Amino acid sequence: MPQRLYMDNAATSFPKPRAVLDAMTHYAAALGASAGRGAYAEAREVGRLIYECRERLCRLLGGEDPDHVVFTHNTTDALNLAIKGVVGAHPADRPHVITTAFDHNSVLRPLNHLADVRAIDQTRVPCDPGTGLVDPADIRAAIRPDTALIAVVHGSNVTGTLQPVADIGRIARDHDIPLLVDAAQTLGHVPLDVARDCIDLLAFPGHKGLLGPLGTGGLYIRPGLDQRMTTLREGGTGSVSEHDRQPELMPDRFEPGSHNAIGILGLSAAVAWILDQGIDNLWQHHRTLIAAMLQGLEGDIPGLTLYGPPGVRDRAAVFSLRLAGFDPPQALSDLLESDYGILTRSGIHCAPLAHQTLGTAALAGTTRFSLGPFNTTQDVTYACDALAQIAQARAVPATAPH
Repeated sequence: MPQRLYMDNAATSFPKPRAVLDAMTHYAAALGASAGRGAYAEAREVGRLIYECRERLCRLLGGEDPDHVVFTHNTTDALNLAIKGVVGAHPADRPHVITTAFDHNSVLRPLNHLADVRAIDQTRVPCDPGTGLVDPADIRAAIRPDTALIAVVHGSNVTGTLQPVADIGRIARDHDIPLLVDAAQTLGHVPLDVARDCIDLLAFPGHKGLLGPLGTGGLYIRPGLDQRMTTLREGGTGSVSEHDRQPELMPDRFEPGSHNAIGILGLSAAVAWILDQGIDNLWQHHRTLIAAMLQGLEGDIPGLTLYGPPGVRDRAAVFSLRLAGFDPPQALSDLLESDYGILTRSGIHCAPLAHQTLGTAALAGTTRFSLGPFNTTQDVTYACDALAQIAQARAVPATAPH
């Protein structure tokens, strides 16, 4: 078997910084307590460490208040909290929501459910079929008097397309409409500033660009906007336990139940690693990998089609492609793994409208390569060379008819 080369960071990042495992092991071996559920030293220390993670995340995303970093199970959980929290508190009988054709099922499915039960109306703004980019003017044109929310994916999990969230944010702020940004593919890779970009709600995973463990994620809620949201779940918080109503204080209002303490402490160590490396430095490495991948894929690879923006500017390090002769595209992923040890993901990637836009939905999708901070330009060269070898082996010269 060839050595394994992990190129599926859009699903979850691997490897993790060593500090992540150390933090989780320390919790399991030395602490073990549930924050807010005891006054003894271990419980107090876990509470302090969880708050430290909020502080680190708030610093990374440019937030105003660490108490407005709400921990969730994952990005899907955070997006459901944001969507249903805002819609549920809106005064209109059927508030209007705007999203795009490049959004993930974690946005599309909650909105479809709400539309099916006649709780909302929705508009899905189209994206350019070549680049996947949405035109902010189309967002502006879709706004109605009863528009309650604009939801936009920052970086596509199919093509890596980076949407102009700052431009969309200014439009949303001008109309006093909350902007929800799905940062599943960008936070930890791409510099983000929720204040600068007029982002009201930022949903993110702990286990992708942030390099933490699975089962972690969060939602940043701009201070003040929490008063325009309803809760999704209610329950014990370890605070104001004498009352049988959900507390109003943040973040407890949106964090019922015991925390995933071991995961959050691992996430905190990962975010500390990112802050220590510097997000600008990590983004520069990311862009170096993007440039190398684009250059390699533009080489002599017969039958290859690459989707998404043609240059570095509007991309994260996520690449979708098809290679002639590999239908479905999973056949290419299987060959890359068996013969080259390269781990990729093929299919529709939980983004059916994005694939409809690209024209790949009826073709069972694409093969996706997604890179992380521990990938190198040598890894990229190896992957591109593998694709070239596979393509050339499959390129059969045409024969004259009998």
